[in-house]
Amino acid sequence: MFERKSWQRLCASVLGALLMAGGAASMAEGAESAGEAAAVKLPSAERKIVINLAARSLALYEKDKRLRLYPIGPGKESTPTPVGYYSIKSKDINPTWIDPADPEFSIPSGAANPLGYRWMEIKGNYGIHGTNKPESIGHYVSNGCIRMKEQDVEALFDMVEIGTPVEITYNRIVVEKDDNGTIVYYIYPDGYERQSLTVEEVSNWLAGYGVEAFEPDAAIEKKIKAADGQPTFIAKAYPLTVNGQKVKGKAIVKDGITYLPAADIAQALKISLGWKPAEEILVSSLGEAVGIEKKKKLYCNADDVAALFKVDGGINKQGVYALKSTSQAIVPLVKDGKPVDPNASVEEQARQAELNAQQEAALELEKAEAREAAKKEAATKKAAATKTEKVTRTERVVVTR
Repeated sequence: MFERKSWQRLCASVLGALLMAGGAASMAEGAESAGEAAAVKLPSAERKIVINLAARSLALYEKDKRLRLYPIGPGKESTPTPVGYYSIKSKDINPTWIDPADPEFSIPSGAANPLGYRWMEIKGNYGIHGTNKPESIGHYVSNGCIRMKEQDVEALFDMVEIGTPVEITYNRIVVEKDDNGTIVYYIYPDGYERQSLTVEEVSNWLAGYGVEAFEPDAAIEKKIKAADGQPTFIAKAYPLTVNGQKVKGKAIVKDGITYLPAADIAQALKISLGWKPAEEILVSSLGEAVGIEKKKKLYCNADDVAALFKVDGGINKQGVYALKSTSQAIVPLVKDGKPVDPNASVEEQARQAELNAQQEAALELEKAEAREAAKKEAATKKAAATKTEKVTRTERVVVTR
Protein backbone atom coordinates (compact mmCIF):
# COMPACT_ATOMS: atom_id res chain seq x y z
CA MET A 1 0.00 0.00 0.00
CA PHE A 2 1.13 3.55 -0.69
CA GLU A 3 1.68 5.97 2.16
CA ARG A 4 -0.71 8.86 2.30
CA LYS A 5 0.97 11.84 0.65
CA SER A 6 0.06 15.40 -0.13
CA TRP A 7 0.53 16.07 -3.84
CA GLN A 8 -0.27 19.24 -5.76
CA ARG A 9 -2.49 18.22 -8.69
CA LEU A 10 -2.88 21.38 -10.73
CA CYS A 11 -4.95 19.64 -13.37
CA ALA A 12 -7.34 18.16 -10.84
CA SER A 13 -11.01 18.97 -11.07
CA VAL A 14 -11.62 22.37 -9.51
CA LEU A 15 -14.41 22.55 -6.92
CA GLY A 16 -17.57 24.02 -8.36
CA ALA A 17 -16.54 23.46 -11.99
CA LEU A 18 -19.53 23.80 -14.29
CA LEU A 19 -20.64 20.68 -16.13
CA MET A 20 -20.80 20.94 -19.87
CA ALA A 21 -23.64 19.46 -21.86
CA GLY A 22 -23.07 16.13 -23.57
CA GLY A 23 -24.47 12.64 -23.51
CA ALA A 24 -22.84 9.83 -21.64
CA ALA A 25 -20.62 7.56 -23.69
CA SER A 26 -22.14 4.31 -24.89
CA MET A 27 -20.43 1.55 -22.94
CA ALA A 28 -20.17 -1.94 -24.36
CA GLU A 29 -19.19 -3.46 -21.02
CA GLY A 30 -20.11 -2.65 -17.43
CA ALA A 31 -17.45 -1.71 -14.93
CA GLU A 32 -16.29 -4.39 -12.52
CA SER A 33 -15.95 -4.01 -8.76
CA ALA A 34 -12.57 -3.43 -7.15
CA GLY A 35 -12.60 -6.90 -5.64
CA GLU A 36 -13.23 -8.56 -9.01
CA ALA A 37 -10.61 -6.38 -10.66
CA ALA A 38 -7.82 -7.43 -8.32
CA ALA A 39 -6.58 -9.96 -10.85
CA VAL A 40 -3.11 -11.37 -11.24
CA LYS A 41 -0.87 -8.51 -12.29
CA LEU A 42 1.03 -8.76 -15.54
CA PRO A 43 4.05 -6.72 -16.61
CA SER A 44 3.05 -3.29 -17.86
CA ALA A 45 4.10 -4.27 -21.39
CA GLU A 46 1.29 -6.86 -21.42
CA ARG A 47 -1.42 -4.33 -20.59
CA LYS A 48 -2.20 -0.84 -21.83
CA ILE A 49 -4.79 1.87 -21.31
CA VAL A 50 -6.49 3.37 -24.38
CA ILE A 51 -8.55 6.54 -23.88
CA ASN A 52 -10.83 7.89 -26.61
CA LEU A 53 -11.79 11.46 -25.77
CA ALA A 54 -14.51 11.62 -28.44
CA ALA A 55 -16.18 8.50 -27.03
CA ARG A 56 -15.45 9.59 -23.45
CA SER A 57 -14.26 6.10 -22.68
CA LEU A 58 -11.24 4.37 -21.17
CA ALA A 59 -10.38 0.80 -22.16
CA LEU A 60 -7.90 -1.57 -20.55
CA TYR A 61 -6.29 -4.04 -22.94
CA GLU A 62 -4.21 -7.14 -22.38
CA LYS A 63 -2.36 -7.48 -25.67
CA ASP A 64 -5.21 -7.26 -28.22
CA LYS A 65 -8.00 -8.30 -25.87
CA ARG A 66 -10.11 -5.67 -24.16
CA LEU A 67 -10.53 -6.46 -20.48
CA ARG A 68 -12.57 -3.47 -19.31
CA LEU A 69 -14.35 -0.43 -20.75
CA TYR A 70 -15.22 2.51 -18.48
CA PRO A 71 -16.97 5.88 -18.97
CA ILE A 72 -14.86 8.95 -18.19
CA GLY A 73 -15.09 12.72 -17.80
CA PRO A 74 -12.24 14.30 -19.84
CA GLY A 75 -11.17 17.94 -20.13
CA LYS A 76 -13.47 20.79 -21.08
CA GLU A 77 -13.27 22.24 -24.59
CA SER A 78 -11.36 25.19 -23.13
CA THR A 79 -8.97 22.88 -21.24
CA PRO A 80 -8.87 19.73 -23.38
CA THR A 81 -7.10 16.55 -22.39
CA PRO A 82 -3.91 16.24 -24.49
CA VAL A 83 -3.71 13.38 -26.97
CA GLY A 84 -0.56 11.31 -27.28
CA TYR A 85 1.36 8.36 -25.89
CA TYR A 86 2.14 8.35 -22.19
CA SER A 87 2.54 5.92 -19.29
CA ILE A 88 1.62 5.63 -15.62
CA LYS A 89 4.31 7.62 -13.79
CA SER A 90 3.04 7.25 -10.23
CA LYS A 91 0.14 5.81 -8.25
CA ASP A 92 -1.28 7.31 -5.07
CA ILE A 93 -3.98 6.20 -2.65
CA ASN A 94 -5.92 8.87 -0.71
CA PRO A 95 -4.34 11.88 -2.45
CA THR A 96 -4.71 15.41 -1.08
CA TRP A 97 -6.15 18.03 -3.41
CA ILE A 98 -4.42 21.42 -3.50
CA ASP A 99 -6.15 24.37 -5.10
CA PRO A 100 -4.06 25.40 -8.15
CA ALA A 101 -5.23 29.01 -7.69
CA ASP A 102 -4.30 29.04 -4.01
CA PRO A 103 -1.63 26.51 -3.02
CA GLU A 104 -2.25 27.32 0.64
CA PHE A 105 -5.72 25.80 0.39
CA SER A 106 -6.01 22.00 0.30
CA ILE A 107 -8.56 19.29 0.92
CA PRO A 108 -7.44 16.05 2.53
CA SER A 109 -8.65 12.65 1.40
CA GLY A 110 -12.34 12.19 2.02
CA ALA A 111 -15.82 12.70 0.62
CA ALA A 112 -15.12 16.37 -0.21
CA ASN A 113 -11.92 15.66 -2.17
CA PRO A 114 -12.46 16.17 -5.95
CA LEU A 115 -9.71 13.62 -6.72
CA GLY A 116 -11.57 10.79 -5.03
CA TYR A 117 -9.42 8.11 -3.42
CA ARG A 118 -7.07 7.19 -6.30
CA TRP A 119 -4.59 9.11 -8.47
CA MET A 120 -2.46 7.86 -11.40
CA GLU A 121 -0.10 10.39 -12.94
CA ILE A 122 0.39 10.17 -16.73
CA LYS A 123 2.15 13.44 -17.56
CA GLY A 124 3.21 16.15 -15.17
CA ASN A 125 0.02 17.52 -13.64
CA TYR A 126 -2.27 15.34 -15.78
CA GLY A 127 -3.62 12.14 -14.36
CA ILE A 128 -6.41 9.60 -14.04
CA HIS A 129 -8.38 9.94 -10.80
CA GLY A 130 -11.67 9.44 -9.03
CA THR A 131 -14.26 12.11 -8.32
CA ASN A 132 -16.76 13.21 -5.72
CA LYS A 133 -19.13 14.21 -8.54
CA PRO A 134 -20.03 10.93 -10.28
CA GLU A 135 -22.80 12.65 -12.22
CA SER A 136 -20.14 14.51 -14.21
CA ILE A 137 -18.84 11.31 -15.82
CA GLY A 138 -19.68 11.16 -19.52
CA HIS A 139 -19.27 14.93 -19.95
CA TYR A 140 -16.35 17.22 -20.85
CA VAL A 141 -15.81 18.70 -17.40
CA SER A 142 -12.24 18.65 -16.08
CA ASN A 143 -9.19 20.89 -16.42
CA GLY A 144 -7.55 18.21 -18.56
CA CYS A 145 -7.42 15.18 -16.28
CA ILE A 146 -9.41 11.98 -16.72
CA ARG A 147 -12.20 11.59 -14.18
CA MET A 148 -13.62 8.17 -13.39
CA LYS A 149 -16.30 6.84 -11.11
CA GLU A 150 -14.76 5.85 -7.81
CA GLN A 151 -15.44 2.12 -8.08
CA ASP A 152 -14.03 2.16 -11.63
CA VAL A 153 -10.80 3.98 -10.85
CA GLU A 154 -10.16 1.76 -7.83
CA ALA A 155 -10.64 -1.33 -10.03
CA LEU A 156 -8.32 0.07 -12.69
CA PHE A 157 -5.76 1.10 -10.08
CA ASP A 158 -5.39 -2.52 -8.97
CA MET A 159 -5.01 -3.83 -12.53
CA VAL A 160 -2.16 -1.62 -13.76
CA GLU A 161 1.37 -0.91 -12.64
CA ILE A 162 3.74 2.01 -12.90
CA GLY A 163 5.00 1.98 -16.49
CA THR A 164 1.72 0.80 -18.04
CA PRO A 165 1.36 2.54 -21.44
CA VAL A 166 -1.44 5.08 -21.84
CA GLU A 167 -2.66 6.01 -25.32
CA ILE A 168 -4.99 9.03 -25.61
CA THR A 169 -6.79 9.57 -28.92
CA TYR A 170 -9.67 11.55 -30.35
CA ASN A 171 -11.57 9.29 -32.75
CA ARG A 172 -15.21 10.03 -33.48
CA ILE A 173 -15.59 6.78 -35.38
CA VAL A 174 -14.88 3.46 -33.71
CA VAL A 175 -15.07 0.15 -35.57
CA GLU A 176 -14.61 -3.12 -33.73
CA LYS A 177 -15.57 -6.79 -33.61
CA ASP A 178 -17.88 -7.81 -30.79
CA ASP A 179 -17.68 -11.05 -28.82
CA ASN A 180 -19.86 -12.80 -31.41
CA GLY A 181 -17.60 -11.77 -34.28
CA THR A 182 -19.97 -9.13 -35.67
CA ILE A 183 -18.44 -5.93 -37.01
CA VAL A 184 -20.02 -2.95 -35.23
CA TYR A 185 -19.33 0.76 -35.54
CA TYR A 186 -20.06 3.90 -33.54
CA ILE A 187 -19.96 7.61 -34.38
CA TYR A 188 -19.60 10.05 -31.49
CA PRO A 189 -20.30 13.81 -31.23
CA ASP A 190 -17.49 16.21 -32.06
CA GLY A 191 -17.07 17.48 -28.50
CA TYR A 192 -13.84 19.35 -29.26
CA GLU A 193 -14.99 20.41 -32.75
CA ARG A 194 -11.81 19.11 -34.30
CA GLN A 195 -12.85 16.10 -36.45
CA SER A 196 -15.46 16.35 -39.19
CA LEU A 197 -16.48 13.11 -40.92
CA THR A 198 -17.57 12.25 -44.46
CA VAL A 199 -19.33 9.19 -45.84
CA GLU A 200 -16.16 8.26 -47.72
CA GLU A 201 -14.02 8.40 -44.57
CA VAL A 202 -16.42 6.21 -42.62
CA SER A 203 -16.62 3.77 -45.53
CA ASN A 204 -12.82 3.57 -45.57
CA TRP A 205 -12.83 2.66 -41.87
CA LEU A 206 -15.33 -0.10 -42.56
CA ALA A 207 -13.20 -1.29 -45.49
CA GLY A 208 -10.47 -2.16 -43.03
CA TYR A 209 -12.82 -4.86 -41.75
CA GLY A 210 -14.08 -5.87 -45.20
CA VAL A 211 -17.71 -4.81 -44.67
CA GLU A 212 -17.90 -1.43 -46.42
CA ALA A 213 -20.13 -2.80 -49.19
CA PHE A 214 -22.74 -3.87 -46.65
CA GLU A 215 -23.45 -0.44 -45.15
CA PRO A 216 -25.30 1.87 -47.60
CA ASP A 217 -24.01 5.41 -48.03
CA ALA A 218 -27.39 6.80 -47.00
CA ALA A 219 -27.21 4.89 -43.71
CA ILE A 220 -23.70 6.21 -43.05
CA GLU A 221 -24.76 9.79 -43.77
CA LYS A 222 -27.70 9.44 -41.38
CA LYS A 223 -25.44 8.04 -38.68
CA ILE A 224 -22.96 10.89 -39.06
CA LYS A 225 -25.75 13.42 -38.54
CA ALA A 226 -27.04 11.55 -35.48
CA ALA A 227 -23.57 11.08 -33.92
CA ASP A 228 -25.19 9.49 -30.88
CA GLY A 229 -22.50 6.95 -30.02
CA GLN A 230 -24.94 4.06 -30.45
CA PRO A 231 -23.79 0.78 -32.05
CA THR A 232 -24.67 -0.23 -35.60
CA PHE A 233 -24.12 -3.92 -36.26
CA ILE A 234 -23.20 -4.74 -39.86
CA ALA A 235 -22.13 -8.35 -40.43
CA LYS A 236 -19.61 -11.03 -39.56
CA ALA A 237 -16.46 -11.07 -41.67
CA TYR A 238 -14.06 -13.98 -42.09
CA PRO A 239 -10.68 -14.19 -43.85
CA LEU A 240 -11.05 -16.08 -47.13
CA THR A 241 -8.66 -18.54 -48.77
CA VAL A 242 -8.87 -20.36 -52.09
CA ASN A 243 -6.78 -23.52 -52.32
CA GLY A 244 -4.71 -22.26 -49.41
CA GLN A 245 -4.14 -18.82 -50.92
CA LYS A 246 -5.46 -15.83 -48.97
CA VAL A 247 -7.52 -13.46 -51.08
CA LYS A 248 -8.20 -9.76 -50.59
CA GLY A 249 -11.94 -9.91 -49.93
CA LYS A 250 -13.65 -11.53 -46.98
CA ALA A 251 -16.51 -13.96 -46.55
CA ILE A 252 -19.42 -11.94 -45.17
CA VAL A 253 -22.26 -13.45 -43.14
CA LYS A 254 -25.32 -11.24 -42.83
CA ASP A 255 -28.92 -12.16 -42.05
CA GLY A 256 -28.16 -15.84 -42.41
CA ILE A 257 -26.63 -15.50 -45.89
CA THR A 258 -22.93 -15.99 -46.65
CA TYR A 259 -21.62 -13.67 -49.36
CA LEU A 260 -18.36 -14.51 -51.16
CA PRO A 261 -16.40 -11.98 -53.28
CA ALA A 262 -16.72 -13.41 -56.80
CA ALA A 263 -13.96 -11.39 -58.51
CA ASP A 264 -11.39 -12.28 -55.84
CA ILE A 265 -12.21 -15.99 -56.12
CA ALA A 266 -11.98 -15.89 -59.91
CA GLN A 267 -8.62 -14.15 -59.71
CA ALA A 268 -7.29 -16.75 -57.27
CA LEU A 269 -8.45 -19.54 -59.60
CA LYS A 270 -7.02 -17.72 -62.64
CA ILE A 271 -10.28 -17.94 -64.56
CA SER A 272 -12.46 -15.38 -66.31
CA LEU A 273 -15.60 -13.91 -64.78
CA GLY A 274 -18.43 -12.06 -66.48
CA TRP A 275 -21.42 -10.12 -65.16
CA LYS A 276 -24.84 -9.78 -66.78
CA PRO A 277 -26.33 -6.86 -64.83
CA ALA A 278 -29.76 -7.03 -66.46
CA GLU A 279 -30.14 -10.67 -65.47
CA GLU A 280 -28.01 -10.41 -62.31
CA ILE A 281 -26.05 -13.47 -63.39
CA LEU A 282 -22.36 -14.20 -62.84
CA VAL A 283 -20.68 -16.25 -65.56
CA SER A 284 -17.28 -17.89 -65.19
CA SER A 285 -15.44 -20.29 -67.48
CA LEU A 286 -16.61 -23.04 -65.10
CA GLY A 287 -20.28 -22.22 -64.63
CA GLU A 288 -22.80 -19.55 -63.74
CA ALA A 289 -24.88 -18.45 -60.77
CA VAL A 290 -26.97 -15.60 -59.43
CA GLY A 291 -24.85 -12.62 -58.46
CA ILE A 292 -25.30 -9.84 -55.91
CA GLU A 293 -23.91 -6.35 -56.58
CA LYS A 294 -23.16 -4.16 -53.57
CA LYS A 295 -21.44 -0.81 -54.08
CA LYS A 296 -20.03 -2.02 -57.42
CA LYS A 297 -18.63 -5.19 -55.81
CA LEU A 298 -19.86 -8.57 -56.99
CA TYR A 299 -20.71 -11.36 -54.58
CA CYS A 300 -22.15 -14.82 -54.93
CA ASN A 301 -24.09 -16.81 -52.37
CA ALA A 302 -21.97 -19.52 -50.73
CA ASP A 303 -24.68 -21.98 -51.75
CA ASP A 304 -23.89 -21.24 -55.42
CA VAL A 305 -20.10 -21.14 -55.28
CA ALA A 306 -19.77 -24.79 -56.35
CA ALA A 307 -21.83 -24.19 -59.50
CA LEU A 308 -19.96 -21.01 -60.35
CA PHE A 309 -16.37 -21.96 -59.52
CA LYS A 310 -16.35 -25.71 -58.81
CA VAL A 311 -15.07 -25.07 -55.28
CA ASP A 312 -16.42 -26.02 -51.89
CA GLY A 313 -15.63 -25.26 -48.27
CA GLY A 314 -16.63 -23.37 -45.14
CA ILE A 315 -15.37 -21.86 -41.89
CA ASN A 316 -12.57 -23.93 -40.34
CA LYS A 317 -11.37 -24.15 -36.74
CA GLN A 318 -9.06 -21.17 -37.29
CA GLY A 319 -12.01 -18.96 -38.19
CA VAL A 320 -11.05 -18.85 -41.88
CA TYR A 321 -13.51 -19.47 -44.70
CA ALA A 322 -11.47 -21.96 -46.74
CA LEU A 323 -12.44 -22.91 -50.29
CA LYS A 324 -10.89 -25.78 -52.24
CA SER A 325 -11.36 -26.91 -55.81
CA THR A 326 -13.47 -30.03 -56.11
CA SER A 327 -12.42 -33.11 -58.09
CA GLN A 328 -14.64 -31.94 -60.96
CA ALA A 329 -13.04 -28.55 -61.08
CA ILE A 330 -10.97 -27.44 -64.02
CA VAL A 331 -8.49 -24.79 -63.02
CA PRO A 332 -6.42 -24.52 -66.21
CA LEU A 333 -3.87 -22.04 -67.38
CA VAL A 334 -5.12 -19.84 -70.20
CA LYS A 335 -3.47 -19.61 -73.60
CA ASP A 336 -5.01 -17.96 -76.66
CA GLY A 337 -8.28 -17.74 -74.77
CA LYS A 338 -8.47 -21.51 -74.25
CA PRO A 339 -7.72 -23.42 -71.05
CA VAL A 340 -4.69 -25.66 -71.35
CA ASP A 341 -3.02 -27.73 -68.65
CA PRO A 342 -0.22 -29.98 -69.89
CA ASN A 343 -0.18 -31.84 -66.58
CA ALA A 344 -3.87 -32.72 -66.66
CA SER A 345 -4.99 -36.32 -66.94
CA VAL A 346 -6.64 -37.65 -70.10
CA GLU A 347 -10.02 -37.28 -68.40
CA GLU A 348 -9.21 -33.71 -67.41
CA GLN A 349 -8.09 -32.86 -70.94
CA ALA A 350 -11.30 -34.36 -72.31
CA ARG A 351 -13.37 -32.23 -69.98
CA GLN A 352 -11.34 -29.18 -70.95
CA ALA A 353 -11.89 -29.92 -74.62
CA GLU A 354 -15.62 -30.34 -74.04
CA LEU A 355 -15.72 -27.06 -72.14
CA ASN A 356 -13.85 -25.33 -74.98
CA ALA A 357 -16.34 -26.68 -77.49
CA GLN A 358 -19.28 -25.50 -75.40
CA GLN A 359 -17.77 -22.06 -75.00
CA GLU A 360 -17.00 -21.77 -78.73
CA ALA A 361 -20.50 -22.94 -79.63
CA ALA A 362 -22.03 -20.39 -77.28
CA LEU A 363 -19.81 -17.67 -78.72
CA GLU A 364 -20.72 -18.59 -82.30
CA LEU A 365 -24.40 -18.59 -81.38
CA GLU A 366 -24.07 -15.11 -79.92
CA LYS A 367 -22.29 -13.93 -83.08
CA ALA A 368 -24.97 -15.46 -85.29
CA GLU A 369 -27.73 -13.82 -83.28
CA ALA A 370 -25.88 -10.51 -83.48
CA ARG A 371 -25.50 -10.84 -87.29
CA GLU A 372 -29.19 -11.68 -87.68
CA ALA A 373 -30.18 -8.70 -85.57
CA ALA A 374 -27.91 -6.45 -87.63
CA LYS A 375 -29.49 -7.70 -90.87
CA LYS A 376 -32.99 -7.03 -89.58
CA GLU A 377 -32.00 -3.56 -88.47
CA ALA A 378 -30.40 -2.81 -91.85
CA ALA A 379 -33.50 -4.05 -93.69
CA THR A 380 -35.77 -1.89 -91.57
CA LYS A 381 -33.62 1.19 -92.20
CA LYS A 382 -33.58 0.46 -95.95
CA ALA A 383 -37.37 0.11 -96.10
CA ALA A 384 -37.79 3.38 -94.25
CA ALA A 385 -35.37 5.15 -96.61
CA THR A 386 -37.21 3.82 -99.72
CA LYS A 387 -40.55 5.04 -98.39
CA THR A 388 -39.08 8.48 -97.73
CA GLU A 389 -37.66 8.64 -101.27
CA LYS A 390 -41.08 7.83 -102.83
CA VAL A 391 -42.75 10.58 -100.86
CA THR A 392 -40.08 13.07 -101.95
CA ARG A 393 -40.55 12.18 -105.65
CA THR A 394 -44.31 12.62 -105.38
CA GLU A 395 -43.85 16.06 -103.83
CA ARG A 396 -41.55 17.07 -106.70
CA VAL A 397 -44.13 16.03 -109.30
CA VAL A 398 -46.86 18.05 -107.59
CA VAL A 399 -44.64 21.13 -107.39
CA THR A 400 -43.63 20.83 -111.08
CA ARG A 401 -47.19 20.62 -112.29
